[in-house]
Amino acid sequence: MTIPKQRRQHGFYRIAAVSPKVVVADPAANAAETIATMDAVVQQSNPDLILFPELGLSAYTCGDLFATQTLLDASLGALRAIATHSYSCDAAIVVGLPLRVGTSVMNVAALVRGGFIRGLVPKTFLPNYREFYEARHFQAASANDPATVRIDGNDVPFGTDLLFQDDAATLGVEICEDLWVPVPPSSYAALAGANVIANLSASNELIGKAQWRRDLVVSQSGRLISAYAYSSAGGGESTSDLVFGGHCLIAENGALIGESRRIGDTDDEDLPVQTQLIRDVDLQRLDHDRRVVGSFDDFQSSLPRPYRTVDVAWSGSGKKQGPSVTSSQSGKGNERGDKEHDQADANRLLRRVDPHPFVPDDLSKREERCGEILAIQTAGLVKRLQQLPADLPLTIGISGGLDSTLALLVAVSAVDQLKRDRKVIDAIIMPGFGTTQHTNDSATQLVEGLGVTSESIDIRPLALRTFLDIGHSPLGLEIDASTEIDDLQSRLQKVDANATDLKFENVQARLRTMLLMSRGFVLGTGDLSEQALGWSTYNGDHMSMYNVNASVPKTLVRYLVQYAADHRYRSTLHETLHRIADTPISPELLPPTEDGEIRQNTEASIGPYELHDFFLYHFVRGGCDVAKMCFLAGQTEFDLPHSAEVIETTAKTFVRRFFQNQFKRNCVPDGPKIGSVSLSPRGDWRMPADASSAAFRD
Repeated sequence: MTIPKQRRQHGFYRIAAVSPKVVVADPAANAAETIATMDAVVQQSNPDLILFPELGLSAYTCGDLFATQTLLDASLGALRAIATHSYSCDAAIVVGLPLRVGTSVMNVAALVRGGFIRGLVPKTFLPNYREFYEARHFQAASANDPATVRIDGNDVPFGTDLLFQDDAATLGVEICEDLWVPVPPSSYAALAGANVIANLSASNELIGKAQWRRDLVVSQSGRLISAYAYSSAGGGESTSDLVFGGHCLIAENGALIGESRRIGDTDDEDLPVQTQLIRDVDLQRLDHDRRVVGSFDDFQSSLPRPYRTVDVAWSGSGKKQGPSVTSSQSGKGNERGDKEHDQADANRLLRRVDPHPFVPDDLSKREERCGEILAIQTAGLVKRLQQLPADLPLTIGISGGLDSTLALLVAVSAVDQLKRDRKVIDAIIMPGFGTTQHTNDSATQLVEGLGVTSESIDIRPLALRTFLDIGHSPLGLEIDASTEIDDLQSRLQKVDANATDLKFENVQARLRTMLLMSRGFVLGTGDLSEQALGWSTYNGDHMSMYNVNASVPKTLVRYLVQYAADHRYRSTLHETLHRIADTPISPELLPPTEDGEIRQNTEASIGPYELHDFFLYHFVRGGCDVAKMCFLAGQTEFDLPHSAEVIETTAKTFVRRFFQNQFKRNCVPDGPKIGSVSLSPRGDWRMPADASSAAFRD
């Protein structure tokens, strides 16, 4: 398979939010600047949508000039020029202008494409407080507005009930203040089917307002499960009373994926002459998220009126095409012919694809998250322990690896909160044929340093007896009743490095679980990544009575242990915890090398965990198939470089194992949910154990 590189094929829609320099009350100059900006942006990135600020063809700060015939005629002329130029531009263009409608003047957003004015959306809410006095100049949108406005002999769709259909994108438009009111018009547009909201704005700069603006855009995108693009007035606007910074923002389902420079962002005190922001939004992901939430249709009855859909999809025919309007609330546009670009990076996404979606890059945010996760894990275990006799041993198997260390740290925290003696924790070290001196020492130092009850049980004699009872030759070696443990250990370490024996591994894992289950309330240690991949022995380490790590991915476990070392055990177990965090990930069920080093490296067997966790996130949260996961992986930089072949192989391994091991996830123990991705069969992921993965792999 060739890794697909077509962003549109994978549902990405490119938006350019631009704030060019304007000349107050000179629409001809503003049209020329808008057209030049359009051409530059198209040449740079070939967007699907270009969004300009509120009243950008006239400038926002014209004051009483908005009532003059000269300015209104010139603004309409500017719109005609932009519409004509759009014939050569493969993008939908949204611009703002004052427009005479009947005897009134209205603050309008116009969408043009393919040489035509496709629709006009008036502003619903006019600010008329403090520094704003728009009601002096404009009429607000109302139910009495005409359904069309005649321009140059064409009846152009007009109203706040318009949606613009562009293939996978359904665009709703609102203007500045519309976002700042209790129920923005975009809320209704989203219910009617819009998955992209464009906001033309003229939001001035005040102390603290940028963060307020940012919060509004991000939160509205989250409420609507949509993309939200915002372009605000900037350079060239009058500074008689206000300063405009050209703040452009793009958000997607509650996450800010980009923002432009604005005044005050740097030591440069000058106003930005022009600002712009170009980002790709994932419409497939938004569509998936809406299907998962499933509540949009529940609010259809709250729509104040039916919405009209205007087909603005590019025809690909090279012929001008006028607006086509339907009264349905959603519609499918014509297939759009992709235009390939000469640029080598034409399909490089203009957005950051996080290589570690479970682990924040920023140190302070990562530490904040680690503290919160440990608190959630601890709270879940505290509640469970409160339902049990106080003297019931809390039993946990300690290997000297990451997962069991994290679970033990949580257990200690929970017992401390309950003001119980740490000796109620029964930490059992169970070295087997694969245990190295390194991990055994780490386990011993850990339990001793934490002051819990500890015991070491060598499971090798039990395992040897089991092999004899079931007639199994471990790794092909002959054994009998006279076989000595040390002799078998020595022979096992000399076998071929590539030798495998699943029964040999499973016997050891199940013996450990049997020993734990016979002693008290067993705390599980398996993490989310292992659940996803089925990297556990059924009825072995797969089973416990409560699992505090059930929702923690492998890439995050290491940081949690490091956080505990640096913030909670700096003076005692700091070195031990960091050594555990640096130990290669291994179940240690196969014998070590002859020199005592770990032979069984999990990532060497199934692929890097940073890739598996990346795929896990995008499969569960985005519903991605292998092709899209590989495409996304090719858009980011991981800690270590991964070839396209490794990415594809690991992605297919992930999907295959994810489907094959649902039967294990169907009967996992309780455990606290700590993030947006969880595989609990009770609350988060329900899937038949015999479902086919073919459609997701091919």
